[in-house]
Amino acid sequence: MDALRKQQLIDANINVDAALERFMGNEGLLEKFLNKFLADENYKKLTEAIAANDKEAALTASHTLKGVSGNLSMTNLFNLLTCQVGAFRSDDWQGAVDMMPDITKAYDDIIKAINGNS
Repeated sequence: MDALRKQQLIDANINVDAALERFMGNEGLLEKFLNKFLADENYKKLTEAIAANDKEAALTASHTLKGVSGNLSMTNLFNLLTCQVGAFRSDDWQGAVDMMPDITKAYDDIIKAINGNS
């Protein structure tokens, strides 16, 4: 991973060093999982569940995306989703929904960085 690529990921709030530690220093494996993140459907499921007022599906998608983002050291997205999951679990639907603009921005920033467009 070259310095520019690493900086793009860092700028999107991905803790590259922590992620590499989790992947035992294997940059190729990290890149493979970052690319798999692009195909992950949970953000889409989250937005669709919120649009449909499906609280159970929204919680499931948010929780799953939280786990994926945590495993990839996507710090900001992970922290936002942790708060959202907490809001869903405490029946604060509106509070959870109100977090979506920040979650969307963090998610979009990560997608751009993975694609090399940051």
